Amino acid sequence: MSLHWGIAGAGKISHDFVTALRTLPTSEHAVVAVAARDLSRARRFSSSHNVPKAFDDYAKLAEDRDVDVVYVGTLNPQHFDVARLMLQHGKHVLCEKPLTVNLRQTTELINLAKEKKLFLMEAIWSRCFPVYDILKREIESGTIGEIRQVIVSFGFKLSDVERLTVKSLGGGTVLDLGVYAIQLACLIFNNEMPRTVRAAGCLNEEGVDLSVSATFLYDGDRTATVVTHSLVDLPNEACVVGTKGTLKLPNFWCPTTIELPAGKTNVSLPETDGKFNFTNSVGLSYEADEVRSCILAGATESSKVPHDASLLIARLEDEIRRQVGVTYAEDCLG
Repeated sequence: MSLHWGIAGAGKISHDFVTALRTLPTSEHAVVAVAARDLSRARRFSSSHNVPKAFDDYAKLAEDRDVDVVYVGTLNPQHFDVARLMLQHGKHVLCEKPLTVNLRQTTELINLAKEKKLFLMEAIWSRCFPVYDILKREIESGTIGEIRQVIVSFGFKLSDVERLTVKSLGGGTVLDLGVYAIQLACLIFNNEMPRTVRAAGCLNEEGVDLSVSATFLYDGDRTATVVTHSLVDLPNEACVVGTKGTLKLPNFWCPTTIELPAGKTNVSLPETDGKFNFTNSVGLSYEADEVRSCILAGATESSKVPHDASLLIARLEDEIRRQVGVTYAEDCLG
């Protein structure tokens, strides 16, 4: 069965997602429609990717009976409204991270998906990479002992990128970069809510965070430290430290390598001649396959990115922003 995809948003990440889909069999995945607020952008995207239909209204995409599932690749503040629209019209949804801008919206979206008995997944593609399976097996094997510390840094020179610096676009490193670091800590510590969260950061004139350092304290003397930055390049790696050893994940958000106590393991990405905007974007095919497998199995959520994980991530993002002093218009609603 071919899963028929609709694409909401014609930006860079949507381009990468559709390009990655081309590495998968057409008998399993087909892109049948794209929508953008500007019809000319939708048509350019349609022409570039050989997508049959182009719309200038997300509602038209939601109403298209040929579409099974919608990939939401819009800007952060639009995620909630667009994903909700698709769910209301009976479409399954894969929504780019962050799922929404706050916990209230995330809770409402997940409740709607459950009510409609539709699949909904936050597109934390990291968790669908084969290296994450190796990571989990290594931890479960006990080779590094009891985990006491997780350290994750994620930062690039992004001060000229509007989606990261403008408040009305949902800017800030917590939502754009921090979600990746937070999700890893949540994964390692089995989706446990930290006993204490401590965060500090630097804001720009728009009132969004340019950098953040946050520490999660868990029961049993366990700690996670996450650092995000938009002014400098950070090491961009994750370290998981146990009582017997350490695991390291270079490029932890889209990893092809893991450093284990027994040595380094590499996993090659799918072969492609496609052109991408972001690092290792061909790996977006992993999350597309996960979505298809879940939908065919009748599941409404993925075990790799379950709803409980998205709720915890949103809760931690809210708390970090509260402590740092970043507030969006959406936080004052509802």
